[in-house]
Amino acid sequence: MIYNATMAKSKTAKQMERHLKGMANHYRIEILLYVADNNGATLDDIITALGANEKTLGEHTRRLYVAGLVNKKYRGKFVEHALSPYGKTFVRFLQSFQKI
Repeated sequence: MIYNATMAKSKTAKQMERHLKGMANHYRIEILLYVADNNGATLDDIITALGANEKTLGEHTRRLYVAGLVNKKYRGKFVEHALSPYGKTFVRFLQSFQKI
């Protein structure tokens, strides 16, 4: 394990791979960017905004959750999605990368 200047643990290559693979799809990138602008978006909101198949977007949203980039909050029969701290970091990267 590598430590940085503040002695906090740095991520291993394997941990970073999990996050990178988590966003390695155009739908997942679109979902991350949408949720960044629409905190608390439900799957129905995401489907309407992106105009793709419900099962496809449901699976990609699940993968973002498993990768630790999106958090879920259950509100009755709806699930609200928000970016995790890592998701926010990746969105900032994606937004800066878009402008290059």
